[in-house]
Amino acid sequence: MGRKDNLKFDYRQLISINIYNFVPEIFHTMETSENKQFNLDRRYLRMARIWAENSYCQRRQVGALVVKDKMIISDGYNGTPSGFENICEDENDATKPYVLHAEANAITKIACSNNNSRGATLYVTASPCIECAKLIIQAGIKRVVYSQQYRLDDGVKLLEKANIEMVYVETID
Repeated sequence: MGRKDNLKFDYRQLISINIYNFVPEIFHTMETSENKQFNLDRRYLRMARIWAENSYCQRRQVGALVVKDKMIISDGYNGTPSGFENICEDENDATKPYVLHAEANAITKIACSNNNSRGATLYVTASPCIECAKLIIQAGIKRVVYSQQYRLDDGVKLLEKANIEMVYVETID
């Protein structure tokens, strides 16, 4: 009880103290909304890169995630259609014509679910080709985040023409 009696602290003084003077590092390190989005983009791209490891393709493994309202609603990786052997390249090391791209796999999975991709973000490890760009537009996806340039840029140009936000993010392993 003696300790309580010795404490003569007016809580009004505490309220009037400028907290910024005591913990400025907290306010300097707070994430801005742009930083938060950038960090989220990098995390989802890392997850897409891990998902790409499911691909049996030898030449290039690509992964994709469709995210809506901070929830992953679909995923995909490049590979053969269901029921086909998991061999993506022919004897000349050329990609077989029926191999599906990661984006196409993710978008078609949504078509078989109760979800929709209107307004979603697509995270993909390689920039979309022209055929996948058409699917992205038709699926109502509004933002595409990618980490590698595909050898052709016609897909990116088409998406930009459709006013879909294109974001290149260099990922760090």
